[in-house]
Amino acid sequence: MALTPNSPNADNSMQALKQYGSYIVTAILLALAAYFGWTYWQNNHARVDTVAADQYADIQQLNEEVKLASQNPDLEAEAQEALTQSRGQLDKDIDTLVSTHGESVYAWQALMIKARQQVDNDDFAAATETFKKALAIDLGDAGLEAITRLRYAKTLLAAGDTDTALSEANNDMPSSFEASQQELLGDIYLAQDNKDSAIKSYSNAWELLRSRQETRAVLALKMESLGITAEPIADQTSLIQEPSAPEPSLVMDTSNEVAVEVEQ
Repeated sequence: MALTPNSPNADNSMQALKQYGSYIVTAILLALAAYFGWTYWQNNHARVDTVAADQYADIQQLNEEVKLASQNPDLEAEAQEALTQSRGQLDKDIDTLVSTHGESVYAWQALMIKARQQVDNDDFAAATETFKKALAIDLGDAGLEAITRLRYAKTLLAAGDTDTALSEANNDMPSSFEASQQELLGDIYLAQDNKDSAIKSYSNAWELLRSRQETRAVLALKMESLGITAEPIADQTSLIQEPSAPEPSLVMDTSNEVAVEVEQ
């Protein structure tokens, strides 16, 4: 039965509507604001990620072109000039991406490319500054942070700053990076003429590799140079055949490349 002004409960209902109506309207408005705000954030965030991804794709392509041209020792003067311009454009594009999307994984990857270029050119001072910027990006990923820190410590070691390198390399890292961390610590200790600590760190690295049946020829040579015979590690056998051509991933291309370098 419809409620009319003459109904017994009409006054009570109208009084309740007056009392709680504003709260109901406010709750509805807040719910709508939250919904449309979330929708806007999702759409805007996705658009920003797309822009950053496109910028990084261009950087990656230009980097491949620079690497390919750099491998040619017989470039003519005109080609050398073009290569110089491409390197300058690569640095400019990376700086632009970092300035506009500095908290994204794409900025991190771009900085890894820039640092690699600087290390290849023996510009260790510039590379250390680039790694500092990469470390400042909070990606919430301990693995990416470990990769960055290990590369940073390696660059500091190459620059001769063994004290800072040791401090950086001693930071806590995920267990999957402990072998690389111990090997790097051995390199640093050796550079500091601390042979005993170097032997201990190299041995720790070798035992960690043994636990996962992985061998590193370079580490074995380092140990042998210090008079340690590295006990051979049996190759890991796999019951499942791995795919011969894994699908490429844009987001992890650079980090995979860096991870391989760290593990070597």
